[in-house]
Amino acid sequence: MQVEFDANRPVPGPPPGQQPVSDEAIADAVAGLDGLDRLPVADHVDRFDTVHIALTAALASIDKV
Repeated sequence: MQVEFDANRPVPGPPPGQQPVSDEAIADAVAGLDGLDRLPVADHVDRFDTVHIALTAALASIDKV
């Protein structure tokens, strides 16, 4: 069975010519959650916000949103 390429069909991944977000960049963002158990709960919000912004930017770069 051979599958034909359809130029009008979207292809998963970043748009042509754009570098994909590296696994390292995502791991670095998530690493910002390390040590939460040693911080006061009030400080968790800033950490979650920072990680959320980084992951949102990573996803936006994939979809060009």
